[in-house]
Amino acid sequence: MMRPEWHAPWKLMRVISGHLGWVRCISVEPGNKWFATGAGDRTIKIWDLASGNLKLTLTGHISPVRGVAVSPRHPYLFSCGEDKMVKCWDLEYNKVIRHYHGHLSGIYSLALHPVLDVLVTAGRDATARVWDMRTKQCVHVLSGHTGTIADVKVQEADPQVITGSMDSTIRLWDLAAGKTMATLTHHKKSVRALALHPTQFAFASGSADGIKQWKCPEGQLLQTCTGHRTIINTLSVNADGVLVSGGDNGSLSFWDWKTGHNFQSIASQVQPGSLESEAGIFTSSFDQTGLRLITGEADKTIKIWKEDDEAVSPYVATV
Repeated sequence: MMRPEWHAPWKLMRVISGHLGWVRCISVEPGNKWFATGAGDRTIKIWDLASGNLKLTLTGHISPVRGVAVSPRHPYLFSCGEDKMVKCWDLEYNKVIRHYHGHLSGIYSLALHPVLDVLVTAGRDATARVWDMRTKQCVHVLSGHTGTIADVKVQEADPQVITGSMDSTIRLWDLAAGKTMATLTHHKKSVRALALHPTQFAFASGSADGIKQWKCPEGQLLQTCTGHRTIINTLSVNADGVLVSGGDNGSLSFWDWKTGHNFQSIASQVQPGSLESEAGIFTSSFDQTGLRLITGEADKTIKIWKEDDEAVSPYVATV
């Protein structure tokens, strides 16, 4: 057994209230000054990362917002929701400038390509659609899954598109051809969460039967992390090798990426006035530095977590 790297435990730093529904998606802008959240109240809210203050509310969706993404290369924010709509917001004017039409039912996830002007959306119609940002054309319909696609990720190198579905499979797609490169069938339960490693060419998938780590481009299984016994809705990884999984029962688990060691588990505190059943973590994202973790929860709050500065590694000999 490799000795796991020591990571400081994480603790709650701030609770942000303002949404009137479950917080379903988060995206941190590339400059790390603000982040956007989408929620069941049909709004997208923009928050200041340093202070947690609300800067702006965008309205226009007519059903819960399930995906948001801030473009690293344009002043655009993309959003999708259960109303089958994909919207492109111009952040200079704070209004919708484009719609992308084609999904047949609710859209649960969206992702932007890091270098091409392409976005990918996926959802309940079991397809992922690849859109040309500018012309609004649907370039490909990636079909093959037999259940809702709960999460989609896009990266620069092949497989450029990765989808996780409620049919318990993960598919790796050839973006140029619009075809499946590989189907990973190791999970036995719905795959609701994916996370790309920021520095390694690898990704993680989360399901009620455990978290699995995969090597790109073929999708070889690296290891399985078990112990987070709940439906896993969200995964995030930072460059320090901290993998976080958020569960339907309000639990957060922190893992060492290299060894799969679970070094911390926390139960998120439900806000006063919420129901006990409203303990649930739906979405998570590290900020651009990887030093802050933002979670969106069923008690309608956004929580910001950070490493405990005072924690000391037991491996370090104290004088």
